[in-house]
Amino acid sequence: MTDIAEETPEQAGGETGAAIEALYLEERRFDPPPSFREQALVTDRSLYEQAEADWVGFWEAQARELDWFEPWEKALEWELPFAKWFVGGKLNVSHNCLDRHVAAGLGSRIAYYFEGEPGDRRTITYADLLADVQRFANVLQSLGVRRGDRVGIYMPMIPELPVAMLACARIGAAHSVVFGGFSPDALRDRMNDAEARVLVTADGGWRRGSVVHLKGNVDAALTEAPCVEHVVVVRRTGDEGGGPAPMVPGRDHWWHELMAAAEPSCDAAHLDSEELLYLLYTSGTTAKPKGIMHTTGGYLTHVASTHRYVFDLHPERDVYWCAADIGWVTGHSYIVYGPLANGATSVLYEGTPDFPDKDRWWSIIERYGVTTLYCAPTAIRTFMKWGSEYPGRHDLSSLKLLGSVGEPINPEAWMWYQEHIGGGRCPVVDTWWQTETGGIMISPLPGVTTCKPGSATFALPGIGAEVVDDAGRPVERGGGYLTLTRPWPGMLRGIYGDPERYRDTYWSRFEGRYFAGDGAKVDDDGYLWLLGRVDDVMNVSGHRVSTAEVESALVDHPAVAEAAVVGARDDTTGQAVVAFVTLKSGEEKSTERGEALRGHVAARIGPIARPKAVIFTDELPKTRSGKIMRRLLKDVADGRDLGDTTTLADPAVVEEIRKLAETRATEE
Repeated sequence: MTDIAEETPEQAGGETGAAIEALYLEERRFDPPPSFREQALVTDRSLYEQAEADWVGFWEAQARELDWFEPWEKALEWELPFAKWFVGGKLNVSHNCLDRHVAAGLGSRIAYYFEGEPGDRRTITYADLLADVQRFANVLQSLGVRRGDRVGIYMPMIPELPVAMLACARIGAAHSVVFGGFSPDALRDRMNDAEARVLVTADGGWRRGSVVHLKGNVDAALTEAPCVEHVVVVRRTGDEGGGPAPMVPGRDHWWHELMAAAEPSCDAAHLDSEELLYLLYTSGTTAKPKGIMHTTGGYLTHVASTHRYVFDLHPERDVYWCAADIGWVTGHSYIVYGPLANGATSVLYEGTPDFPDKDRWWSIIERYGVTTLYCAPTAIRTFMKWGSEYPGRHDLSSLKLLGSVGEPINPEAWMWYQEHIGGGRCPVVDTWWQTETGGIMISPLPGVTTCKPGSATFALPGIGAEVVDDAGRPVERGGGYLTLTRPWPGMLRGIYGDPERYRDTYWSRFEGRYFAGDGAKVDDDGYLWLLGRVDDVMNVSGHRVSTAEVESALVDHPAVAEAAVVGARDDTTGQAVVAFVTLKSGEEKSTERGEALRGHVAARIGPIARPKAVIFTDELPKTRSGKIMRRLLKDVADGRDLGDTTTLADPAVVEEIRKLAETRATEE
């Protein structure tokens, strides 16, 4: 019996004129719970009305929540596509995240509960964090780092990572954090492009009980990165996993030795609002990664404001956990800068959700009394596959708010999250934003917005967002391309060293509008639904069908835990829908089940979206940050050679799926 179900060519066809078809319909509604609304920061539309009346003035009001050494002279200078916010103002991000809280008597407040994967724990107060940041700022200066230099950071999820970032911000050096799952080649390319003088790393980190040898990757990368003069190494894994890391005399230094010798005090530099805070590299369509530039005053204004309102933060009592990795923008904005600027108490966890068992996250929530959880839909679907027994082992009653980030969330994943993790009492804020936007752009406000499962709802106050068609005309109802219609404080200031690439990549497709490649639809009530990347849109017999909508229909089936959909080459229809499906525990893979799923999609959103093939797989290929690698699935479906798979959590998964796809090909 095969694990694959297919359709015949004559089952597909049709005509279309839409930019992207809007097929999936979701009719469930969830108002803010009365108990939540009673204590929420925002309970009516006054914040929206304030922003609609004067959006620049709205952002100025948010900026005044920060400490400024010198006030700005002009709120916004806009010469499309280049923006400057709070021009002439001077401030320091490290001061805003640490010094001002300690000066206000909050030094004993916990900044981070740290939990390492092996079970080691640390409690770090704002006073502790400030002391470490000042010492490491002096360490960097002793190694020759000066204002305007770039510092590379390649570390596991340990407290020394935010310390290094904040120390850079303190002295006016830009940091470039590289995700610890990246290969030596990726690290080398990023260090060379940034011309980093110092690289901060660790001997290793822990992942599913094994040591990841970061220092070995650093040594390999730096054979072709002569710009790096010094490497600072945190001792994290020590002699575990093959012995201590080799140190290069004169270049490599132990973190603990430098910190012990460093002066304990370092004043925060008075920096211009537009000085570079960090570079964060994101992959482009070419081999050269894009160094996204984020500056100081506007970025901090954006992430502090959105963190406060979207997560309804009450810092005196909340325990907030963003379960992303700091190596991605989510971690920059909503583990480090936004929460610390707001004086929040956060959880910092090093490892995976399934070590030593599949209830690790829920044990952490119970232990620390977490009130807000912010994670990726991929993680939620994985938990669905594992089953509700794991969260059921723990008391999750401390939770008051749930968030999702990283990709569109399927309605059924939204419902499972709300029911099994939130106990039916927690609002769910589904957020849309990007590395380039710096902070959240579209999201519910949890005390105000009636939510629809799977919809990011509306643009936040102060943000201009609009769906347009191929000609750039606004779409009042239906699918199209998500654009941003005006500048915002957290926006990228360009691509490092390549202003023309910035203009061409983000501002050339639709005149006067920012467009970074996401499709969206608008429903009858004006709600926004993200459809994923435009390059994830399939062209089936002339219909532009979103992979996200087909995936939502599949996950809507009670037997399905997770699904990824790609468009494969098809001589008859141009592209055919191929679905890779993971079933819930105990569900049987069969041809009949595949046919049932194909029929379910057709009934749920229309015959044009019916998958040509359903391929059952125990796992989907994911990056170590939890994102499904649809590019690899598309390559498998089209029979192409695969590219670099080093960032996958489990590269063996791809080979299993390739074998299943080859079985499909031989049976055609």
